Amino acid sequence: MTSTSAPSKLVGIVSKPDKPELKQVVPELVAWFAKNQYEVVSDRETAAYGDGTQVVERTAIGSRRLDFVVVLGGDGTLLSAARYVGKAGIPILGVNLGTLGFLTEVPLAELYSALQVVDRKGYSIDARSLLHCQMERQGKCIASYDALNDVILNKATIARLSNLDLYINQEFVSNYQADGLIISTPTGSTAYSMAAGGPILMPSVQAFVITPVSPHALTHRPVVVPDSVEIAIIVKTDMEKAFLSIDGQEGMPVENGDRVVCRKSDYAVKLLRIEKTFFDVLSTKLKWGQR
Repeated sequence: MTSTSAPSKLVGIVSKPDKPELKQVVPELVAWFAKNQYEVVSDRETAAYGDGTQVVERTAIGSRRLDFVVVLGGDGTLLSAARYVGKAGIPILGVNLGTLGFLTEVPLAELYSALQVVDRKGYSIDARSLLHCQMERQGKCIASYDALNDVILNKATIARLSNLDLYINQEFVSNYQADGLIISTPTGSTAYSMAAGGPILMPSVQAFVITPVSPHALTHRPVVVPDSVEIAIIVKTDMEKAFLSIDGQEGMPVENGDRVVCRKSDYAVKLLRIEKTFFDVLSTKLKWGQR
């Protein structure tokens, strides 16, 4: 008597809702995985486009023992997925359905060639450091987050400037009157920080970037600090006149006297890399060295 064993490989799919490409991409992708002996788990957004997957909430997808996760969308979709699979150490393959996409670097046209490389273990792991952030109010931690890109304190009204005191390892650095202050990881150095005039860091650099947004004092410039330091920001503002943003996706209003403390997270997000180097990605996305 013979028995048929279940597939020994388990993969997850996370996608950006309402992308028209998904009507064709998801069924074909699920069929490819079935042909190659993968069992497929997907979030509800993805499951709406095809059968043959186990459906779980995106917040719970990291609880499954997945070999890797395919993210279909842009960098925002990958940032969302990373919050739920990062702590579990599940690698992510980012497939770009958007325009720029520094993180979702695999073009849709190269999806199946990339999957073939992943299936035969021909990839490398790119571990990206995270920024752990705690919001402290009256001496108590009221919220905590982990950011792959950045932690941002922004003004909440058009006219006002944010008033922020910056400390590094409990040493006062400066007072900033600005539209905002960005604390960026190396990964996030190509996001809002770059748009605000900050430097680009290689992902392997063990550092964070502190970038003011439109500072009142022209002498305030981005500062690069080791990722071993503690960064603290004291908020000086009227009630709910500023906002804390995590990767542009989570956050909360801040009040006068609130203290935002940032340090390197205890875990990293794993990205699957096929062939392209960091500078290949910069060249493609920023048109560097194009002839």
